[in-house]
Amino acid sequence: MARVAFIGLGHMGGGMAPNLAKAGHEVRAFDLNADALSRAVERGCTAADDATTVCQDADVVITMLPAGKHVEDVFHKSVFTSAAKGTLLIDCSTIDVATARKLSDEAAFAGLTMVDAPVSGGIAAAEGGTLTFMVGGSDDGFERARPLLEAMGKAVIHAGGPGSGQAAKICNNMLLGATMAATCETFVLAQKLGLDAQTFFDISSKASGQSWSMTSYCPVPGVGPETPADRGYEGGFAAALMLKDLKLAHEAAEAVGAFTPMGAEAEELYGRFVDQGGGTKDFSALIKLIDDSWTKPE
Repeated sequence: MARVAFIGLGHMGGGMAPNLAKAGHEVRAFDLNADALSRAVERGCTAADDATTVCQDADVVITMLPAGKHVEDVFHKSVFTSAAKGTLLIDCSTIDVATARKLSDEAAFAGLTMVDAPVSGGIAAAEGGTLTFMVGGSDDGFERARPLLEAMGKAVIHAGGPGSGQAAKICNNMLLGATMAATCETFVLAQKLGLDAQTFFDISSKASGQSWSMTSYCPVPGVGPETPADRGYEGGFAAALMLKDLKLAHEAAEAVGAFTPMGAEAEELYGRFVDQGGGTKDFSALIKLIDDSWTKPE
């Protein structure tokens, strides 16, 4: 079993770290939020005083932070200064590809091994240990990371060299954002054409228009499996985070000269929804921007 330093105990990390402890690893955790840290301790982790001391004597350092600037700050101020040579670094945050590759190079220079391992699956999967990990890094780094990631997920896939995990994540979420926007538009159109939402779901979920956004994460309350739509669009993947990922995809597309008009349109729609105060709602709540009838009382 490994000595794991876990930095970042938010909605995702707060579920992931206890799953490592449950699997038998010694997990020392740190977060700036005292309540989040207390919850991790209640679930089997040990509290650390700061991001520097938590890395000392660790075999593995795992970070789950909001954005690239936070990952860089923690790596430069704490991880690179206190982790012993040979330590494995696993960054599960979703950040830009360029920063992931830069940090991987800096880690190698410091005698450390880094993999970028962003996740897919949301809060419920983080709690249940059923995340999907997209991993970028060397073959050796991937094999070292695999047992720890398998304790937190159902699928661990090596996407390629440094930064490839981030590339896979932003491409996946650009597809997700665009298909959810189309799914929301389609249900609104179906309603306005006089179709019952459940009937349309029964048809489209078995026809060529089927997608994960339709069958597993339907944005209409009371239709299909239970989703955040059935809980007032709470407790899912925040629209502000989807917007962040779409912006990362846009920046990556510009950097390599890729034409992504559907991704750009999805970014514009989510930007408008977030600007109108929907940032904390689940990303499927975009349907409220398109037609607010889905939230009116019956």
